Amino acid sequence: MSNKNTQEIRWGILGCGDVTEVKSGPAYSQTAGFKIQAVMRRNLEKVKDYAKRHGIEKYYTNADELINDPEVDAVYIATPPDSHMLYALKVAAAGKPCCVEKPLANSYEDSQRITTAFSEKNLPLFVAYYRRTLPRFEQVNKWLKDGEIGETRHIDWHFSKPPNDIDLSEAPNWRTDPTMAPGGYFDDLASHGLDLFIHYLGNIKEVSGIQVNQQGLYKVSDAFTANWLHENGVTGTANLNFGCAYREDNVKIFGSKGTIEFSVFEENPIVLKYGEEREVLEIKHPKHIQKYHVENMKKELFQEGYVHPSNGATATHTTWVMDKILGNI
Repeated sequence: MSNKNTQEIRWGILGCGDVTEVKSGPAYSQTAGFKIQAVMRRNLEKVKDYAKRHGIEKYYTNADELINDPEVDAVYIATPPDSHMLYALKVAAAGKPCCVEKPLANSYEDSQRITTAFSEKNLPLFVAYYRRTLPRFEQVNKWLKDGEIGETRHIDWHFSKPPNDIDLSEAPNWRTDPTMAPGGYFDDLASHGLDLFIHYLGNIKEVSGIQVNQQGLYKVSDAFTANWLHENGVTGTANLNFGCAYREDNVKIFGSKGTIEFSVFEENPIVLKYGEEREVLEIKHPKHIQKYHVENMKKELFQEGYVHPSNGATATHTTWVMDKILGNI
């Protein structure tokens, strides 16, 4: 397809689970020039219900049928990460643009395979690290670019939470199933923060980590620490624990003249401190949190010269960082 000259791009969605109900699906249908043409889910009754509720014309229980549907111009893969590479390579073979939920794949090697497949065909590949385009995080980026805290020295992230009811009940959960998410909650949650920090401070050249299963509630690790060095000399640390008494989510960026504090997942105020001054901003997320991510995909697909901030190359680097922390490479 000739994306830049197309007036409407018809999307097919593979996997219409919770993430597509509010976070992403409506963002696609409400973006001018985009239309959700078809959805796929293995359960027939659930996919029929989803299509009916969201006013979508076509539905499938077979991924290949959706990918190869001539009325589907582009594909959004919203399945658990263990199937991302399988489906992404099929979308590339079909010659269609694609957006993949994060993380791009379960390993750096698989991420490279996906990115190479799209690059060789000169096809757009997006990854749903939507925090890169949310206004509250863009404000943090602006403070950094404007030098509000001077030269950036260090970034530190602490995230902790208690086990949830699913963890305690031992019910099936793809986020703690080693066949679907080898890093457990780290794959699902840490990826967002690490990718955002790379967006702010550039690629990471050295990184190491420790992981351990402290609670024994599931087969993957539940506590992680990491240390890294960005190419520009900024250092970084992170501690994530999924078995603590309280939920805490705090990032602090230290500079030569001040600090910036914010949360990756909570909508807490973002705080800039410089000298004796203090600026506090409350910037709410949009109802459909992937709104700006999707609108920026449209910009790349319709406008010459625009490059989306979250693509295969950036997401592959994030996967490399994650694999290094987990000791996989």
